[in-house]
Amino acid sequence: MERKVIDAQDVVIRFTGDSGDGMQLTGTLFADASALYGNEISTFPDYPAEIRAPQGTVSGVSGFQVHIGHKDVKTPGDLADVLVAMNPAALMANAKFAKPGGSIILDEDSFDAQGLEKAGFKTNDPIAELNLKDYNVIWAPITTMTKESLKDSGMDQKSIVRCKNIFTLGMCYFMFSRPLNFTEDYLRKKFAKKPDLIEPNIKVLNDGYNYAHNIHAIGNTYTIAPANQEPGIYRSINGNQATAWGLIAAAEKSGLPMFVGSYPITPATAILEELAIYKNLGKGVKTMQCEDEISGICTSIGAAYAGNLAVTTTSGPGLSLKSEAMGLACITELPLVIVDVQRSGPSTGIPTKTEQTDLAQALYGRNGECPVMVMAARTPSDCFRAAYYAAKFAVEHMMPVIFLSEGYLGNGSEPWKIPSMSDFPAINPPIVKSCEGKFKPFERDAKTFVRQWAHPGTPGLEHRVGGLEKSPNGAVSSDPEVHEMMVANRAAKVEKLADFIPALEVIGDKDAETLLVGWGGTYGHIYTAVNQLNAEGKKVAFAHFDYINPLPKNTAEVFGKYKKIVVCELNSGQFVDYLRAKLPQFKYLQVNKVQGQPFMVHEIVDAVKAF
Repeated sequence: MERKVIDAQDVVIRFTGDSGDGMQLTGTLFADASALYGNEISTFPDYPAEIRAPQGTVSGVSGFQVHIGHKDVKTPGDLADVLVAMNPAALMANAKFAKPGGSIILDEDSFDAQGLEKAGFKTNDPIAELNLKDYNVIWAPITTMTKESLKDSGMDQKSIVRCKNIFTLGMCYFMFSRPLNFTEDYLRKKFAKKPDLIEPNIKVLNDGYNYAHNIHAIGNTYTIAPANQEPGIYRSINGNQATAWGLIAAAEKSGLPMFVGSYPITPATAILEELAIYKNLGKGVKTMQCEDEISGICTSIGAAYAGNLAVTTTSGPGLSLKSEAMGLACITELPLVIVDVQRSGPSTGIPTKTEQTDLAQALYGRNGECPVMVMAARTPSDCFRAAYYAAKFAVEHMMPVIFLSEGYLGNGSEPWKIPSMSDFPAINPPIVKSCEGKFKPFERDAKTFVRQWAHPGTPGLEHRVGGLEKSPNGAVSSDPEVHEMMVANRAAKVEKLADFIPALEVIGDKDAETLLVGWGGTYGHIYTAVNQLNAEGKKVAFAHFDYINPLPKNTAEVFGKYKKIVVCELNSGQFVDYLRAKLPQFKYLQVNKVQGQPFMVHEIVDAVKAF
């Protein structure tokens, strides 16, 4: 069979298998090799929700989707040009993500009667049962070939079989003309302390590549040219890494030591782990793994009182446990960054799946009149910017700031041009070191309503903070007028932030009558949908909110230009309800999805066409 080399603009590959098959590593290595080659990439790791589901079952399937392209890759892609399924359960769970007419690579060694039954197949013909006859199905004896490749390696059989993901990776490198040298260098570094494993892993990678080259089942291969990126130094980064680094950058820029008090929780734990690495950087990053969510935030509030850039990280269930302490940070007016990497709920929910269902909790989930700033990141690499500004606003405006990320952003990755710190504005903490007369801890700047930050131990600046209302002089007060005044002042301080955040920008057709609206991690999917709709002659524009409380000052002005406003979000309508309360003069349409999965571009496109 003659093999064609197709010059593609972009392709999507989805690696799936049992949670022990190494699909996350396989996808990561493929993505990293593509990024180093110069392609645009976007990834979506899709972890099983169970800690250890029974092997070979659908609930135990782990996936990793990679979208690589020559330009303008904003999402992990809708459907896969190539689906890799290492066992029947992986095929059962992921066949719906294969693009019609695409290729499906199967490890035929795992498709025995027992494997088919555990996966829920009713017959011994999964291709017919799933109606996949129009796909290019590649039956490859991957396990057998891996054993043959490494039979003389000296490794035990269990270790040999675990290398089948690297064999599969080699096959995919051939299909998509990926260079092997990046992964070979990775394997040399990974096994530097176990040198006996270096050559076997390199060998099985090359044998997978050569096997794909020699078999006739692979009809076409693809080339994807490097992207025309701006000059600079790039690296692949995921959202949790970017969040950690953005916080570190803010600590350096502000001149403050950083303290992080957190309790491990999926999918936010990696931020705490990443920050723990940098304890020797600058003034130091102090991390404390606390016994629970409440102690995590309370230790951070104590650190803020002591003069630190204070951070606590969590997900939705932990955010609810932190709610009373957030009220304490609000009433004491201490700077605190609360990072919430959202996951499916309620309660424990589906811990490894992504959603945007914590917005209402972030806006309102505290007792009393307790407004806080709420902001969000739009892409994995944008988490760096968002975390930096969350810290800047918390410190400069002496308040808690909730930074909303999502599992999709925290675990997903993309190329990131490493910025210069000169590109980011200064952070100026309102620290007071002396005063004339008696210190008034809740006396405010006339323009910003911000109180000064007096660190304990500063002579003459002794003062009282705590969870009871106080007068501007810092005296505990239950006076009705004082309480109302302080409530109004704290609310005004949050609203005043609108003077410091960027205006809302609009992209897309300038003559559009329909405006798509999003926030957080929906950015890439809506952006791509708008481009597709415009290319089809539909006049559509797009406005994305990075700042939610307060809203940008020009929001009403922007909304007033459009006949239709369509709000897209991964919940049942929390942001659109917020907009209805804040800007009731406009009518809103909704596109909602609550499946623990990101939008697919076609879902947004189809919904907009239906309106």
